[in-house]
Amino acid sequence: MRRRRQCSRCENRFTTYERYELQSLFVRKRDGSRQPFDRIKLRGGLERASHKRPVPITAIDNLVNRIETAAQRSGGEITAARAGEMCLTGLRQIDQVAYLQFAAVYRQLDVEDVQVELNRLGQGAAASRN
Repeated sequence: MRRRRQCSRCENRFTTYERYELQSLFVRKRDGSRQPFDRIKLRGGLERASHKRPVPITAIDNLVNRIETAAQRSGGEITAARAGEMCLTGLRQIDQVAYLQFAAVYRQLDVEDVQVELNRLGQGAAASRN
């Protein structure tokens, strides 16, 4: 929800954005610790992966919304591994270069692994053209 407000002291007008939050969401890390779900942090990672790529912001927002919805449906908690895989799947459908950049950081790929992933992407593109 978008609201226009005005400061009572200086009378400047500004916009605030409010979202209804069902429950507190958490991410279960690989070491077993829990951390609050931070959609801004998730969105930032996806934006860094798609930097200088023709990826619409709405596509990134939709992907973040899908991950947040998955966390809500699974009782308010999602594993970091599941969130990461959902990011990879979504980016692969949106932009393959952004997918590869995210995968290289998320999976800590070395040069040979990146080449294998490039070959896999090339095979998928060739199969979809036929």
